[in-house]
Amino acid sequence: MRVCIVDANSGNKKSVYNLIKYLNYDVIVSSSFEDITTATHLILPGVGSYSVMMSKLKKYNLIDILSNEVLIKKKPFLGICVGMQVLSTFGYEFEKSAGLNWIEGIVRKLNTDKLKLPHIGWNNILIQKKDKILNEIDENSNFYFLHSYVFETRSINSIVAKTSYGEFFPCIINSDNIWGFQFHPEKSQVAGQLILKNFLKL
Repeated sequence: MRVCIVDANSGNKKSVYNLIKYLNYDVIVSSSFEDITTATHLILPGVGSYSVMMSKLKKYNLIDILSNEVLIKKKPFLGICVGMQVLSTFGYEFEKSAGLNWIEGIVRKLNTDKLKLPHIGWNNILIQKKDKILNEIDENSNFYFLHSYVFETRSINSIVAKTSYGEFFPCIINSDNIWGFQFHPEKSQVAGQLILKNFLKL
């Protein structure tokens, strides 16, 4: 197997790469069509805003090739943080922007009431359904978050786990061969290693 971390010039690519290397998997960071098409697993990390991520995917002509590999060839795909958020239909960070629309829903600002934004630091998950991504992961597992916007999915069946910060929001989503993590597995120590390894075993 070979993992391709999709390089859209946005995201914490180096940390994700280092963790996958540590787990002893073959991994490359690339935006080349050849590397994407020959990979067995695809990961899209993201840091920054929704609209910028989508503009970079368009700039590097990655949307069509990723859609073919993920939606047609059914390769396991993981979006991390903003990489998860752009799986939605639209995002409303600063302006309305069209997403990949691989999992129906919108990305909107987190309703925190009196809690500060961004949501930053460690938080536990509330499992909503069984999923192979959760092997050896339970509700005592803590993950590291850094975000101000959340994915409001139209399908409750796509929510694998939620987290609470002012409100409950999806932190793990899934549709067929597509997964998304709102948290950063590469910053989540043992739990992050476990859940990323589960993805790489798919």
